[in-house]
Amino acid sequence: MKINENMAETLDDLFFKKEDEKLIKHLKAMKKLKETKEALSDVSGIRNDHIIDKLVELNVRPETLASLSLIPLVEVAWADGNVDDKEKEAVLSSAHKMGFKKDSADYDILAQWMTHKPSKDLITAWVHYIQGLCEKLTESEKADLKKELIDNTKTIALASGGFLGLGNKISKAEADILSQLEKAFK
Repeated sequence: MKINENMAETLDDLFFKKEDEKLIKHLKAMKKLKETKEALSDVSGIRNDHIIDKLVELNVRPETLASLSLIPLVEVAWADGNVDDKEKEAVLSSAHKMGFKKDSADYDILAQWMTHKPSKDLITAWVHYIQGLCEKLTESEKADLKKELIDNTKTIALASGGFLGLGNKISKAEADILSQLEKAFK
């Protein structure tokens, strides 16, 4: 009888140990989520919990938040389905003017995006980022940011010279992306 009681205790101990491990793992995940949200809020200045939650859901990390500012350039460059050398040069030049250094993680991410089209989730993350940022800006600041962004993205769109490299026009696909970017500021 004593063996059965010991076996029962051992089974109980194993069961509760596994349950405790699950709870500890869950608590650690919750703590990490809270820390990520706080870090994103600190880095971005965004205090809107809904927007911060959306950025976390889209797997935006605090250390790569700056890369979000490059997404409109990348989206316009990829609008026609590929990135030509002129577009790539224009994107990299714009990134440099924005303060991104060649030896930075953000620059490495950008270089990756120039060779492999990024997920559509990135533009969604950018839209949420801009919406949160715009909550912190005055109307004048928001207008200046929008103008700077649209000017930078138009430079990328014009870099390839329009359809088949002829003329100095923005393609329909690029115009659609520019329109989508402008709407994010409303």
